[in-house]
Amino acid sequence: MEKVELEIIGLSYSQTQSGAYALVLSEVGGKRRLPIIIGGFEAQAIAIELENMIPSRPLTHDLFKNFAESFDISIKEVIIYKLKEGVFFSKLICEKDGKEIELDTRTSDAIAIAVRFKCKVYTYESILGSAGLRLDQEGESEESEDVYPLESEPKKETSVNQLASLTLEELNQHLDKAVEDENYELASKIRDEINKRTS
Repeated sequence: MEKVELEIIGLSYSQTQSGAYALVLSEVGGKRRLPIIIGGFEAQAIAIELENMIPSRPLTHDLFKNFAESFDISIKEVIIYKLKEGVFFSKLICEKDGKEIELDTRTSDAIAIAVRFKCKVYTYESILGSAGLRLDQEGESEESEDVYPLESEPKKETSVNQLASLTLEELNQHLDKAVEDENYELASKIRDEINKRTS
């Protein structure tokens, strides 16, 4: 299967789930973005590392890195390899003494570890094709988001019930608008509703 490299471009407060965050990954050299809903702890762990902050005591992901390095285990890459019922599945590709080992992990933990090991993150074309959101606006800056400070205020919620009452045409219009506004968390909800109806 063809792998697609991803990079982190956004991390913001979830508009529909209390205590959750939207992690936005973008394909390197492309216009598709992959929004993933993650927990607050993992969002904080990712943001702390991206901002080069040093916590007073090691976080769990820092402990994992220290443990791995102490035993000469390197993390080569992260692969988001499956999407099932809106949940992304990932694995760490580790190496020790020339032997490669795959470890199943939650995607949020995999990304928190990837930023610490400075390793690449990939997904498969099939996943990005089905769950990715394409940016088609001309003249849009790829680096328009200052993403790492976590937003503290939730925005107006859009419920799943509201989406269920819209027609497919209306959903597609709302999806285009959400992507244009860079509201990827809402866009992922709309995408899921469209996929539910068309699959």
